[in-house]
Amino acid sequence: MASIFSKIIQGELPGHFVWQDDICVAIMTIQPINPGHLLLIPRVEVDHWDDLPADIAAHLMVTGQRLAKALKQAFPSRRVGLVIAGFEVPHTHLHLIPANDLADFDFSGLAFAAADELAAAAERIRRYL
Repeated sequence: MASIFSKIIQGELPGHFVWQDDICVAIMTIQPINPGHLLLIPRVEVDHWDDLPADIAAHLMVTGQRLAKALKQAFPSRRVGLVIAGFEVPHTHLHLIPANDLADFDFSGLAFAAADELAAAAERIRRYL
């Protein structure tokens, strides 16, 4: 059965895309910790990030760096944090989160963002890519 991320990538479910290439996509998360919080997802469904082929893992990191630079401009913050938790969806995904301190990495009690807020955030980030 396809993961929810595969369904978004294939257009079966809506998503606010920031980046797309042959290997990965970046979408806004529906439960952001901070404005600009996005997910970088390989197109191939691999549950555990440490099982990714090396070339895909490397591509994710290079793409993540590019996205982080855009995030810093779109949503000024001290850092853009990278988290690979992998508990929510059995499809590797990297959280890129604009952050000012460690408290910005608390995943508990997150609220759902409105679709218009996600669309605006995605557009804001794309301006800097």
